Amino acid sequence: MARRLVVVGADAAGMSAAAQARRLTGREEMEITAFERGHFSSYSACGIPYWVGGQVADRDRLIARTPEEHRARGIDLRMSTEVTAIDLDRRAVRVRPVGGGPGEIDGPLPGAAGEERWEPFDLLVVATGAEPVRPALPGFDAPGVHGLQTLDDGAALLRTLDRGSALRAVVVGGGYIGIETAEAMVRRGLSVTVLDRGEEPMSTLDPDMGRLVREAMQGMGIEVHTGPGAEVRAVRLGEDGRPRAVVTADAEHPADVVVLGLGVRPRAELARAAGMPIGEHGGILTDARMRVRGLEGVWAGGDCVEVYDLVAGGYRHVPLGTHANKQGQVIGSGVGGQRAAFPGVVGTAVSKVCELEIARTGLREKEIRAAGLPYVSVVVESTGRAGYYPGAEPMTVKMHAETGTGRLLGVQVVGREGAAKRVDAAAVALTARMTVDQVAMLDLGYAPPFSPVWDPIQVAARKAATAV
Repeated sequence: MARRLVVVGADAAGMSAAAQARRLTGREEMEITAFERGHFSSYSACGIPYWVGGQVADRDRLIARTPEEHRARGIDLRMSTEVTAIDLDRRAVRVRPVGGGPGEIDGPLPGAAGEERWEPFDLLVVATGAEPVRPALPGFDAPGVHGLQTLDDGAALLRTLDRGSALRAVVVGGGYIGIETAEAMVRRGLSVTVLDRGEEPMSTLDPDMGRLVREAMQGMGIEVHTGPGAEVRAVRLGEDGRPRAVVTADAEHPADVVVLGLGVRPRAELARAAGMPIGEHGGILTDARMRVRGLEGVWAGGDCVEVYDLVAGGYRHVPLGTHANKQGQVIGSGVGGQRAAFPGVVGTAVSKVCELEIARTGLREKEIRAAGLPYVSVVVESTGRAGYYPGAEPMTVKMHAETGTGRLLGVQVVGREGAAKRVDAAAVALTARMTVDQVAMLDLGYAPPFSPVWDPIQVAARKAATAV
């Protein structure tokens, strides 16, 4: 009799796991059923700001594989079906159909549109993703206040913008989602204000590098407010129940549309209620093979889990599609009887706001201090091409290295064209635990259209090597 694999969540991790398991097992050997509460499967959440901003013309271009394509490959994918409970003792999940259709909702999915029932499993994959942080403050649950995590979220935001009355956008939060959404609003011709209670936007950078991002955004005409005075208190609504302003500690900022860019948190309530282990950052805890700790035949992956930090040690929540897809492959391999592992992360991320590129990998200064490591930091200014070559644009590189050993600890890059992907060489070096001396002598590619003779990363490494 075929064993039954149930997958909860049909985006990157869940469907990568299902697809890999299907490749490794025959239909007579394993039945695979996946449940998704939303209306879309296997899509790029990272591409949603660019769909909203118009660089991606069609929503369907963000969808890697449709439900019909998954079903044709032997995966019983049931859309608009929410898993409401997991019972590990009876090996079953409780599900209910939910109402609505693609693009028909404005906010959270509506309540039950059908009766609940129990579905048995032999093996289970939890891939419930993450959810936008939404403040429990007056007005933040109103129409016209949008998260931007799912395609349904993107469709709802576009409907608000297509009403034609939105001229002023306020983005609450200056992280990756916040700055990407700010760009989308600028591209759509709106006046844009970004609010962030931190010292500078992009708190994933050190404050001095975040300052470069703020200054560049202000130069693009984006109004940026930071610090305690920018902490939001409420969304003031008009008579139609839609936003008119965002109220902060110091001011009131006019708004026709509000977008949340406060980051996301693991959607792990199901796992917690089922008794699965949860880490200090709210994500499910797994081993390197993505098996939920202490549970037989149960895996978890994607934005609902915590991952091991290869530089600092310990676990953290790093919600990225790159990790989710890799973890799904590892899970599917394990389900199919093969050994595979997800070793951990070094914290690499890139983004952009209009022409400005932003990248980081490894540790920030406050994380290095928290780990008790002695370190030096250096900052260098360089260009993405040979200085004499047309189109050479400036970039700033900040590098951290461990005093004494010279081990690379972190790199941040802010600049124009060609800046962001410079961080990949640093990510490889961090994974290999290389020293800054070794980084300085790497055989990186050189030609005037692509790099100066000394790549900016190596210029920083040379400077750091003299300081450690």
